[in-house]
Amino acid sequence: WVRGGGQVTVNESVSMLVAWVSGIGLGAIFFGGLRWTVRKVISAKHPARLFLGSLLLRMSITLAGFYLVSDGHWQRLLLCLLGFSVARWAILRMSQLPVTTGTPPETTHAP
Repeated sequence: WVRGGGQVTVNESVSMLVAWVSGIGLGAIFFGGLRWTVRKVISAKHPARLFLGSLLLRMSITLAGFYLVSDGHWQRLLLCLLGFSVARWAILRMSQLPVTTGTPPETTHAP
């Protein structure tokens, strides 16, 4: 990021911001697609095909997006991955999944 004089140019800053926002978009597509797949699999005639097709499509889009965004720069790839992780966190929060503490709750009845 830092060039000879310790300055980051506006173009580099914009490209880094674009990489981060693109990572958020790719994460939204990947994890939003996963959420949609899990909801649709209940009523699917062929759930394995749905899961496999969804996985292949989501992975193809995501990997192609990472490749295009990075353009050979590891810094852009890292920021894209950070944005991808932010989208994962946001989708988990929107899904309102229960957070487990690792220890199961105690039962109040005897076997």
